[in-house]
Amino acid sequence: MRRYTILVLTAFMIVLAAVAGMTFPVDADKKIMGVPTAELTAYTTLPAETAAILSEVYERENHVRVNFVPMSSQEILQNIRDDAVSDPTVVRTVDIVLADSKILREAADLNLLKPYTSEANDAVKKIFKDEQDRWVGVWYDPIIFCANRDYLKTTVDLPDTWEKLSSTHKIRVGITDFLAADASANLMFQMIGNFGDTKTYEILEGLHSKVVQYAKFLSNPVRQAGMGEVDISVAVASETFRYLQNGYPLKIIYPADGTSYLLTGFAITTDDAAKNQVAAKFADWLLGDEAQVYLQTNDFYFIPTNPQTLAYKSFAGKNLLLFDNQQKFSREQQREFLDKWIRDVRLK
Repeated sequence: MRRYTILVLTAFMIVLAAVAGMTFPVDADKKIMGVPTAELTAYTTLPAETAAILSEVYERENHVRVNFVPMSSQEILQNIRDDAVSDPTVVRTVDIVLADSKILREAADLNLLKPYTSEANDAVKKIFKDEQDRWVGVWYDPIIFCANRDYLKTTVDLPDTWEKLSSTHKIRVGITDFLAADASANLMFQMIGNFGDTKTYEILEGLHSKVVQYAKFLSNPVRQAGMGEVDISVAVASETFRYLQNGYPLKIIYPADGTSYLLTGFAITTDDAAKNQVAAKFADWLLGDEAQVYLQTNDFYFIPTNPQTLAYKSFAGKNLLLFDNQQKFSREQQREFLDKWIRDVRLK
């Protein structure tokens, strides 16, 4: 069991924010000096607010405008595929993609992405990037157990595995409906891929009897644990970090038998050599501490994949056991898994 060390992250935030703050006058001068020297068009699955933060900061500091176009994963794949087969004399409409790694894997398999390497890229672990450097994960968001501090005072046998959480008696659990969010559905699929479907449904059935209410949003289980409405929630780490920063009485327990995660990755699609270089620099910036500072100061908390960053080094759960994230279940299989959960667990 590993727990999140809030004081370490707070200290990290203070130091990096102070360093970043020293550059503001220079950045302000740069903004006044003129228009961006380069532009990139990026397809993304990020929320518009997150993309806007990255675009604004990067343009101010590097004089490169990144025009994010929010899309679903399937829209991204279809658009870059159409772009690749269009008239080769016509400039491509998209230069980079910042999206869920699942769609990047599919695009790489279709040879739609351009390899890129750098020192920062090379430092990233193999599980977070493509073997041929056609895409690289920049940060990830794991599923963790978020426990109410008052509950922890009542027990010495902490449920630090999925089986233990499922079999613990007299405990109230919060969780997001598997049909309501990709992160929640992804948890089920990765559990099936790593534990097998029989064991996974046994765990989910055990949890079901303890669930107070299936939430519709990823933030609600964390709020429930913070308010004492449940004892432990199955939640995304990013939302838990945010509530911890706001003073909620929570503790993070990292599942000792592994956990699922959503990985956000970066890829280059342009054939233009000049834009390719600009895109590579943006990728390195995303892999660095600076991007994390601005995300965290705006209440977005993700775990960087680059082990050289201070953000990664200060993260207490950096060595948590992660499930194999490359399960290739078809959409039909995924629907069948969800239907079985509804039929045999939730409505049983």
